[in-house]
Amino acid sequence: MGKKNLGVRSLLAALALTPLSFVSFISPAHATLGEPESSLQADGATLKGELHTSDQALYRLSEIHAVTGTVVREYSTPGGNVFAVTWRGPTMPNLKQVLGSHYADYAAAAQGAPRVDRHHLTVRASDLVVHLSGHMRAFQGRAYLESQVPYGVSVRELP
Repeated sequence: MGKKNLGVRSLLAALALTPLSFVSFISPAHATLGEPESSLQADGATLKGELHTSDQALYRLSEIHAVTGTVVREYSTPGGNVFAVTWRGPTMPNLKQVLGSHYADYAAAAQGAPRVDRHHLTVRASDLVVHLSGHMRAFQGRAYLESQVPYGVSVRELP
């Protein structure tokens, strides 16, 4: 095995061992979990992506297609607060920005969170639930506040 392959394996091992290392894949800002959806227009501009918004039966879906190829979906209550964020693509969103004031809870809980394997992590911190999975150029995740999910919405079914 060549040195080049060892470097990639070392990077993947570091990502697998340190859940906070996902934060190092910095991408521009998104709406913040638990905050008003008013920042969504700025997010589309910051990501240099297209923002599409649609009203669903129980929530509003705002989808940003970033130039990086990552798609970020933000789900808002009828009252206008973001209750969930999902993403899928070649880069991770900046979790400090996505989780906002909930990031410290995530960081503390992630340190002791059990892993199913090196590609999946679920963190529960009080009201916050974060699921991360993936590998280089294929990340996906979901973060939501259990108490703010509208009645009748299943976070497992969010696109």
